[in-house]
Order: sequence, then structure tokens, then C-alpha cells
Amino acid sequence: MTQKVTPRSKDYSRWYTDVIQKAELADYAPVKGCMVIRPYGYALWENIQQGLDRRFKATGHVNAYFPLFIPESFIKKEAEHVEGFSPELAVVTHGGGKKLDEPLIVRPTSETIINAMYAKWVRSWRDLPILINQWCNVVRWEMRTRLFLRTTEFLWQEGHTAHATHEEAEEEALRILDVYADFAENDAAIPVIKGRKSDAERFAGAVRSYTIEAMMGDKRALQAGTSHNLGDNFARAFGTQYLDRNNELRYVHQTSWGVSTRMVGAVIMVHGDDQGLILPPRLAPHQVVIVPIWHDEGEKAQVLAAAEAITGEFGEAVRCRVDDREEYSPGWKFNDWEMRGVPLRIEVGPKDVAKGQVTLARRDVAGREGKSSVPMEGLVGRVQEMLDEIQNHLFAKALKFREDNTSEPTDYEEFKVAVENGFARSYWCGSAACEATIKDETKATIRCIPFDQDGKRGNCIYCGHEATEKAIFARAY
Repeated sequence: MTQKVTPRSKDYSRWYTDVIQKAELADYAPVKGCMVIRPYGYALWENIQQGLDRRFKATGHVNAYFPLFIPESFIKKEAEHVEGFSPELAVVTHGGGKKLDEPLIVRPTSETIINAMYAKWVRSWRDLPILINQWCNVVRWEMRTRLFLRTTEFLWQEGHTAHATHEEAEEEALRILDVYADFAENDAAIPVIKGRKSDAERFAGAVRSYTIEAMMGDKRALQAGTSHNLGDNFARAFGTQYLDRNNELRYVHQTSWGVSTRMVGAVIMVHGDDQGLILPPRLAPHQVVIVPIWHDEGEKAQVLAAAEAITGEFGEAVRCRVDDREEYSPGWKFNDWEMRGVPLRIEVGPKDVAKGQVTLARRDVAGREGKSSVPMEGLVGRVQEMLDEIQNHLFAKALKFREDNTSEPTDYEEFKVAVENGFARSYWCGSAACEATIKDETKATIRCIPFDQDGKRGNCIYCGHEATEKAIFARAY
């Protein structure tokens, strides 16, 4: 556990895998491309779930569950959808020792089967809107996999809503994008850029796709969450109609949206360092670890009593663990919890007890600068303040990193250099041909067309034709 990880500067990909395995977040499964999420990693995912679920319910959404297996004919009903997902589908042809009358698709996403149900449930405008989310697993047969970022099976939430009008669906898609951005920035301490996807990057079957994009520690982009306005495409395929207030039959307009265990990968890559994880306090399974230090049985009883008293004061206000393992030295424990990214460590020894103080060590600030001695009196308030300081510092640090590595190149040669070293914010004429050529020549894709445009006109970074919008180009996971 205390072995050092591969330095990020030497091999970022190896560093990422080292951190996941040494911090015991996940491990490789016997099935190629799949992962086992270990308890510490799952606790982190649970905190992500809770942060999102709380926001969904606050905006009127409810949870439900739909089947893992989808009839093949459902997938084929929406032409663009099946074309987009066909290479990734896992198909079940036999069950119970017999060949199935119709093959079943293992859920890659649930738009089709949910529409089959909405077509049964929706009759009039009184049945709308439907605001449903589900927490589940999905399967996409990926060729190249990486723990948390891209696996054959992964966990996520997928929201599916139905509305009376296009305008209501558009409002919903944008509302959810705001929810995602709020979670990413305030809970995960990850700054994100909100925008819409280009048609080439749009979700298969959607009218418009929106995204939050984040910069990782190696300056590559990660799509951290997406929200889609599906229009009435799936409604027409499945006959999902309602009688409006004028007793006229109309198709519903829909959205779908999702965030997955990829968010765990984002937290690792945005905040981690060569010592391992650095977790934002609002998501950390343990916000504080107390390491009692003793040399003999008399000191042991004394410092353990002090540690117990501290945890008693914390109550439910702080997620805290006392590391009283006797088989490991204090130094080993320090390294262990640094690897696991616990935001704050409290060291308490016999001298500290005598002085009525403890030593605090911040994970986000290295060395002596991150350590301070504080009185035990008023410790709960001071710890809560420090956890807020850590949360804010992690966000500010990540934001500065993104800003320092985002450029606005003036010509295509500068652009090619820019996307090798971060984000390029450049004018794009909207041409799919320009977008495809840029991807082919630089391996950079349009991550999004940001909402915060300045309203000016310029020249496309590739063809030079007039353009009205700037796009974020980057190499991405």
C-alpha cells in the first residue's frame, strides 16, 4: 500500500492506474474490460450518487427502475439511435438453454424501453411532465478500456423525461446541465465548461446535446456529464402521444441525461498528485482520519481516549475514522491515508494530550506548510472551516490550471500546438468537414460550443470562412 506510484510526469496513464489500485478504489475483473469497484471506491461513488440524487429530487424528479434487457426490435425503431450504438451492443440470443424468439440487447442506455412504457402511461396533457431518473448499470462493448473512464460495464444514472412541448423539453435539458455543473463545481471541486455538442458529437437520436467539459491533470478533456433534448424522435418511433388541452393528438417531447462512474475518474485526475489521491471533502468517504501515536500501554490508553473524545464531538458533522491499527507505524499510516486522499489528518500523541492540542495535516498542501497545531477546544468548528478551505482551494487550483492551459490561437499552426498542450478556444464555421479534418490531423475534437460567447465574429481556425461562435477543441478521454 505504501509503495510510491509512478510519477505523473513519467507516465500519466500508469500513474492513474497505480493510484486506483494502491488506494483500493477498483481492480480488474475476470471479464475483460470490466472492473470490480472496491468498498473505498464504492463509498466515493455513493457520495457522488447522494450529491446528485439530492439535486434531482429538489427539482421534482423521482427514481424508478427499468429492465436490463431490451428487445432487439426496440433498438431498431429509432434509426439514428441503432446506428450510433450498434458497434457497442451486447446481444443475448439464448436463455434457459433455448434460442430466444427475439434477441435481447443488454442495456446500453434506456431511451427505447422507457419509451415503450411511456407510450402506455401517457394519455393526456394531465399525465405530463414525467420526470423519472434511474440508477443502474449499462453495458457498451468498448474496444479500449480504462478503469472508471471507459469500461464494458459501468454504473450511472440516466434521467428520462417527457413534456408537452419542445420548449419545455429544452428548458429541462438546460436545467439538468446546470444541476450537473453545480455538482461538479461545488461537490467535486471540478471547474467545468457548459455548452452544446456539435452535430458530429451529438447523442445518437437527439436533436441537441449539451455537456459539461473538464480539464484533467494531463491537460486532456473529459466529458463529465451530458443532457440531451430528444425532441419527438423517440416519441414518433414508439407512438408516445397525448391529447392536448384542445383535444388534439400530439407527440411528447423528451430529454435524457446522465452522469456515470466516469466522475470518479475525473476526481482522481483533476486533484491527484504523485502521492496518490486528493479527495474534495464533500465527496471523501472519510473527511478526517485521526492517527493516535503512543509508545507504551499507558500512553496508548491516554491518546485513544482523546481520539474517542474527538470523534464524539464530531458526531455526524464530520465523517471521521480513528486509525488505531497496532500492526502499523504512524508513518506508515500517514502514507496510507495520503494515498487514499483523506482531506485532513489529525495527529494526537501524549504530548498533545498534555497540552490540550492536536496537529492538523492538510492533504492538499504538502510538507510543513500544510501542518498546524490547534487547541482541542473548539476543534469541531476549526476542522469544518479547514475542510471548507480545502474544498475551495482544490477548486481554485483546478480552475487556475485550466485557465493557464487554455489558449486562443490566431492561426492553424498555433492551433495544432495549442491542442497538444491543453484547450484551444477558436472560431469554427460550423462545417462538419472542417471538424472532421481537424480531428484527423490533430486528434482534437470539439468538446463543446460554450454558452458564454462574446457575440463577435471571426474566421474559422481551419478554413478561414466567417464564423459566429468559438468552440473548445481538445484531445479527450
